[in-house]
Amino acid sequence: MALSYKRIIIKIGSNVLTKENGLPDFERMGHLVEQISAIKKQGKEVILVSSGAVASGKSLLSVSDKFDAVATRQLFASIGQVKLINKYSELFEKRDLVCAQVLVTKEDFRDRLHYLNMKNCFSILLQHNVIPIVNENDVISVTELMFTDNDELAGLIASMLNADALIILSNVDGIYNGDPKDTKSEVIREISASTTGFSSFISTQKSQFGRGGMVTKSNMAHKVAQLGIAVHIANGKKTNILIDVLNEKAINTRFIPQKNASGKKKWLAHSENYAKGIVRINEGAKLALTSSKASSLLPVGVIKIDEDFQKGDIIKLVDEKGKQVGLGIAEYSSDKASERIGQKKQKPLVHYDYLFLNSEIA
Repeated sequence: MALSYKRIIIKIGSNVLTKENGLPDFERMGHLVEQISAIKKQGKEVILVSSGAVASGKSLLSVSDKFDAVATRQLFASIGQVKLINKYSELFEKRDLVCAQVLVTKEDFRDRLHYLNMKNCFSILLQHNVIPIVNENDVISVTELMFTDNDELAGLIASMLNADALIILSNVDGIYNGDPKDTKSEVIREISASTTGFSSFISTQKSQFGRGGMVTKSNMAHKVAQLGIAVHIANGKKTNILIDVLNEKAINTRFIPQKNASGKKKWLAHSENYAKGIVRINEGAKLALTSSKASSLLPVGVIKIDEDFQKGDIIKLVDEKGKQVGLGIAEYSSDKASERIGQKKQKPLVHYDYLFLNSEIA
């Protein structure tokens, strides 16, 4: 039985698009484009998050060891991205499809305005049947500005676009219940919110050509699935893998989606790095916020302001012990909030619609 996904994010890892010698695998890329084209013909929307720029750059140029790693990465990414996107364009054109390049950095997710501008860009591309090909802009993304890897980026894009599914193509069949090299180990077919302990099986080893490992993938997948999006981790080196995953014929790990969070909450779920202020709340406020009843954060539940903020900033809400309870958008500044601490019958500091609780992905 085929899965009825309408909007699908497909993330292709470096190891899928790279041969053992480190050079790009254009034959594999061509096969994946062929599958994506077939999926598009079924009336589905596809957004591609593709690694491979650095590997493509390495195929064009050799660099002395005297240059630092960041500068070398910027060099390879700059020249490699051109080759990568041109190859995609050529392959999709043969199938009468148009693709577009979308390069992003972590900074593009930092506030709601940037976020919505990017969302609007994707919307107009999809409306015109264009396949967006997304990659991190490694040319300007350095150290703290970098995503953990393209898995994190794919998760952000899936959340932003309210995708039905995210398919992560790696060089393994999924998440195993032991060492993947052990013949007794098996792929965990489904992981739900109640599944625990699987992280202990996951290898912490990072891929040869990529920045991330299976721990990053599983943590991101768990969070995205909790936001109402199905996530599949599958082997991109296998023939017809995308078609087989969608037809439920391939061995892969599927993270079962839990519930549909609102667009604003999906944005907030990934916004911890951009929080400007910290607000300490009392036990009563914590219980109210985490109860099944929809509640806003009122000044009466605030103990103190640990870090200042302005109206519209993302703020962290912490309990009396300093443990994070959630993230929210401030309805007014910390100066006004300080004046209203502990007072009843005041305007909410964080409205429920602009509040994301850690318990929602616990």
